[in-house]
Amino acid sequence: MNIYTIIILAAIVAEFLLSVVANALNLKSLSKELPGEFEDVYDEDTYARSQQYTRENTRFGFIAGTFNLAVLIAFWFAGGFNWLDQWARSFGYGEVITGLIFIGVLVIGRSLLSLPFSIWSTFVIEERYGFNQTDAKTFVSDLLKGLMLSILIGAPLLAGIIAFFVYGGQWAWVWAWLAVTAFSMIMQYVAPTWIMPLFNKFEPLGDGELRQAIEEYAEKVDFPLQGIYVMDGSKRSSKSNAFFTGFGKNKRIALFDTLIEKHTTEELVAVLAHEIGHYKKKHIVKNMVITVLHTGIMFALLSLFLQVPALFDAFFMEQMSVYAGLLFFGLLYSPVESILGIFMQRLSRKHEYEADRYAANTIEKPEEMVNVLKKLSKDNLSNLTPHPFYVFLNYSHPPVLRRIEEIRSAWS
Repeated sequence: MNIYTIIILAAIVAEFLLSVVANALNLKSLSKELPGEFEDVYDEDTYARSQQYTRENTRFGFIAGTFNLAVLIAFWFAGGFNWLDQWARSFGYGEVITGLIFIGVLVIGRSLLSLPFSIWSTFVIEERYGFNQTDAKTFVSDLLKGLMLSILIGAPLLAGIIAFFVYGGQWAWVWAWLAVTAFSMIMQYVAPTWIMPLFNKFEPLGDGELRQAIEEYAEKVDFPLQGIYVMDGSKRSSKSNAFFTGFGKNKRIALFDTLIEKHTTEELVAVLAHEIGHYKKKHIVKNMVITVLHTGIMFALLSLFLQVPALFDAFFMEQMSVYAGLLFFGLLYSPVESILGIFMQRLSRKHEYEADRYAANTIEKPEEMVNVLKKLSKDNLSNLTPHPFYVFLNYSHPPVLRRIEEIRSAWS
């Protein structure tokens, strides 16, 4: 074993063990006593089901994570990466096409290995708790559409990145950075109108009490209301959600049909106010800037490690290549990515608080936000008492009790 083998192996095992510890603490923090804040929403049976749902998903996640780690290590130390590389090279194509074959086979292999877990999660666990609305036809259709998008969008992007590093010289990382940034911007613009409708229907919110209330609120806060859509989330799950996507003329707010079905007009305006809060606080722009800077740093470091033979030796490779280097650098970079992920989760939680405060300060009935959060927690069987360490590692949104406290403090 060389130093890169030790670093990468230690990193992926440490990340797995950290996850195990966090999950164990999270399960231990489950409280049999329902928090008083939720006594008007939960009954004893629903609260017990929410805790069992957390336990079952945690156990399932541990099994899936253990399997994935074991497969990676076995494939690695059996010389699987080198064998696959030699097989891909045997077709006699250049490095770009060979790289697409090499990475494509790995992606397909990983997808096939994860398929049974996806099926079990969807049709057993989610079905058991009354969430699953997906039928076999929709499930298969989603897989095929995802494969189609990978071929039509992902493959050209990957080919471009490989080509930049093969032919771009010392500034290849800059060209790759600019290309990926441009691609991301374009996707932000086209995804709402071209890609997302492949998976869900988006219907403009019709005239009526809800639309009138939304328009009045948008006018009050000077929000350019360009698109409020109802998404058929019930096609796959009974869970509820809302989100803001896109920018410019293509930005839109999407409300799940399940959300509209289960909440009052005042509560839905509160949800919308939260999403507008993200826009007003420029959270989307801030996240995009951070992502662009992070991508640039990552490509700059990648350009250095592509020239390090010891990195390839760590995976028993006979020959160096850009495409294999992309994968191996990703594994080497994983500890940095995990640390950055923790900071990004913290930033995301901060943004959620800010959006909550904005909504609480701009709607006429801030308590409606509290009602929405409580109902969503019940409908989605959320864990009401997550362990702080688990939140620190994994939560992009603050725990619901903390959000409620912050909302009340914003307008009390």
